[in-house]
Amino acid sequence: MQAIIAEKASQAQALAAPFRHVKKGTHIEIAPCDTFRDGALLAWCSGHLFEIVPPHEMDPKLKRWHLETLPMIPETFKYKVIPSKISRFKAVKDIIKNPAVTEIIAAGDPAREGELIVQLVVRMSGINKPMRRLWVSSLTPRAVEQAFLNLRPIEETMPLYHEAMARSYADWLIGMNASRAYTLLIQSKTKGAGRDVYAVGRVQTPTLALIVKREREILDFVSKPFYEVTATFNIDGAVYEGKYTKDKETRFNQKEDAEAIREECVGKEADVVKVKTENKHIPPPTLHSLSTLQALANKRFNFSPKKTLEVTQSLYDRSYVTYPRTDSNHVNPEEAEAFPGILKKLAALSPYEKFASETTRSIMADKRYVDAKKVSDHYAIIPTEKVPSLHSLSSDEQKIYDMIARSLIAAHYGPAVFAHSSIQTDIGPHMFMTNGKRLLQPGWRPVLFEAEKDDVLLPDVKEGQHGIAEDVKVTEGKTVPPKRYTEGELITAMKNVGYAMEDKEIGSVLKSVSGLGEESTRSNIIERLKQLDYMNIEQHRVAPTAKAFILIDAVEHTLLASPELTGRWEQRLKEIGKGEAQANVFIEQSKRLAEKIVRDAVQHSAGWTFDAPSKSTPPSNQPLGPCPKCGSSVVEKIKFYGCSAYQSSKCDFTLGKKMLGKSISAANVKKLLDKGKTNLIKGFRGKRPFDAYLIWKDKNDGTVQFEFKSSKTK
Repeated sequence: MQAIIAEKASQAQALAAPFRHVKKGTHIEIAPCDTFRDGALLAWCSGHLFEIVPPHEMDPKLKRWHLETLPMIPETFKYKVIPSKISRFKAVKDIIKNPAVTEIIAAGDPAREGELIVQLVVRMSGINKPMRRLWVSSLTPRAVEQAFLNLRPIEETMPLYHEAMARSYADWLIGMNASRAYTLLIQSKTKGAGRDVYAVGRVQTPTLALIVKREREILDFVSKPFYEVTATFNIDGAVYEGKYTKDKETRFNQKEDAEAIREECVGKEADVVKVKTENKHIPPPTLHSLSTLQALANKRFNFSPKKTLEVTQSLYDRSYVTYPRTDSNHVNPEEAEAFPGILKKLAALSPYEKFASETTRSIMADKRYVDAKKVSDHYAIIPTEKVPSLHSLSSDEQKIYDMIARSLIAAHYGPAVFAHSSIQTDIGPHMFMTNGKRLLQPGWRPVLFEAEKDDVLLPDVKEGQHGIAEDVKVTEGKTVPPKRYTEGELITAMKNVGYAMEDKEIGSVLKSVSGLGEESTRSNIIERLKQLDYMNIEQHRVAPTAKAFILIDAVEHTLLASPELTGRWEQRLKEIGKGEAQANVFIEQSKRLAEKIVRDAVQHSAGWTFDAPSKSTPPSNQPLGPCPKCGSSVVEKIKFYGCSAYQSSKCDFTLGKKMLGKSISAANVKKLLDKGKTNLIKGFRGKRPFDAYLIWKDKNDGTVQFEFKSSKTK
């Protein structure tokens, strides 16, 4: 008899679905059949059942944090059952130990974490029985049956276990040591920092550095005016506008320069020098990887990356879409062969009836979608042949499924074709450009609800015609700072960080490992940064807290702030996963790196100064709004918001930067002072977490209270 160990309950149910089976409390029994001659017992984990023992359980002396005890380098790493999952481990262990079981089938998710979860449970059970690996990216009955008939030798996927194990050990070494070192050193330098813990991580810290860097760019940005010159031409009765252009640039820094061009051109003869029309073909977007799906769902529905992954995972567990934790936008030819059948089934659903039944091409030979060389362990996220009744899905599931289904349908349509036109009109030596755009063929765009802007049609003029510049005007604009990231844009920035690196070698490494983090972990990193009070979400955009600035100032110019460490780390881990590098060598290198990080932190801390505002900190005299008590300006201080007239009038209005565990941003204080109410702030920590607005309790006294969505106050 065989024992099948799945990663979670929903997955276990999908694996049992093709066979006659019965659920027996904590496990499932599969009846004897062609696939399982003696039947099978199917148990499931509940994600990770084990965790590495924390430092103080390895050595009681490490319970108190002291620099003298760093770095902490265990000779061996020990595991313990996560307390809340003891009963689940017992249920799995009982199945593995069953004397009738002669072989174990590891059936975790087809990835390195799935490999670690199941193999670690078997190892910690103390059982040594033959094992094989189930590898399946789609949980439809047909795919599951085929996968059970093609089990892999466990030796084939064992490198993934070593890769995951090496990652967990190394992350422990860096995270535990760096977090303690920087927390202790920062606390010693910031008298008002209280007992804040400054958690440091190989991926989360360079991700936070991206967020802080963008915020500094915004805070340091100085808006400057610019000027453009626009002429209105009359060419034999055809009237149109053109913008002054030189070396592809249209802006003047000085108004006087723009006015000089205007004076030289107004009322003068104009010549049509060049008329050009070019058709551009825009192909359909690629199929979805997890990051592109997360970015689009965030843009369209404001879904957090974590929510998108959870919803897609739910669809996968019910066999409606393929494995979600993939970084590929391509499929193998074998998967593509099923597309006509999937499209036919999608056409039976009313939202897709027209589009899925009227596709215009096959994509079997299109390398943008079908390319085995671009697929590693997993292919793009696509609908399976098991098409759901849409009313059986939750509202969120319908939205995610719709994006995945339409992505596949759109790929089977031709390109959108636009006619791009331009007219070059010269006034003496001065060139003016007029641009137009017209949609010729919509192609795939209606499938994805791509809104069509009104065509910009150009007049019918010909090269060599002459006319006059009837009017020439100067318009003023202002440069604007970059915007904060949305969560979806942050996911994309993490993935594409290699493209922005000045060091081409490091950039190349980061591109090869798909940037910061993995498809499956980026959403967790973002959630972790929220939990650690390093960032908040304000008006759907990512805002770093004061705590984030302190940490990034401390780790600046170290490997911890740079994507380089994680890039080279991921490169070596992938080599371990392919069997091309040794895990024990990597772990030893990680131990030496942990020692270096602690040494460097101690050395660099001598030059840290956190009490004085940095250039990127909003200056103390920058007004946020009128003081509710005296009418003077409220400004941001190092540790609170307060009245700027304190010295002259002794006005004592202050507002803390932190309430019930949540940082209160300058943007929210500004809104409170202006409108009397902040945006909804999520995650206050009372007896239980809650979301609320801040409003005035007594504006004359400068005190605030909470207002909940139900408009009740507390």
